Amino acid sequence: MIEKINGHLLLLCLLLVIISCNTPSDVENNNDYRIPEDSYETIYEDRSDWPDSFGWGRPASQKEIDSLSIAIKPDGTGLPQGSGTVAEGRTIYAGKCAACHGPNGVEGPEDVLIGTESLFQQDITIRKTIGNYWPYSTTIFDYIRRAMPFNAPGSLSDEEVYSLTAYLLFKNQIIDEGKVIGPESLPKIEMPAKKFFVKDDRTAGSNPTY
Repeated sequence: MIEKINGHLLLLCLLLVIISCNTPSDVENNNDYRIPEDSYETIYEDRSDWPDSFGWGRPASQKEIDSLSIAIKPDGTGLPQGSGTVAEGRTIYAGKCAACHGPNGVEGPEDVLIGTESLFQQDITIRKTIGNYWPYSTTIFDYIRRAMPFNAPGSLSDEEVYSLTAYLLFKNQIIDEGKVIGPESLPKIEMPAKKFFVKDDRTAGSNPTY
């Protein structure tokens, strides 16, 4: 038994001696594991015969660029001609929006659109809606035209978008049912939540940190 123990101790000592021989400096000086430096040059040489351009695509026409430049500013800049009513919007909503937002704009399964309850309460279950959170009425038109309906964004006519905007404003108790919405009237609508927003007047230097 003693001989076996001594044998194990001897083996352990030999192992420790071998390990101690590989000092950190020896490991650092062993560069066999590194990628040969000339391989980097080979990569660049493979690109030496590439053309300046592969000729994919073509320059966009001004008409194509304009078709994508559809942002609507809070003052109404960018709104197209046209108009819409609450009655027309109600019909369009039922056919193209209710499946995602619910028959009354609150059932979901997607975002809740209708709601006038203040967000500044202890009840954390109150959801952000057009009526209690959005500061500008023109954003409704911009967002609907740009991204809705989810399965066919950009498919609505300007008149349909105006009508849906009118309907959602009415459901959020912001306009009367008989009001006609167009490029002149929409920017003039004061949203209830606008007073809760403040203008960001911060200025940044040559090296801003935010």
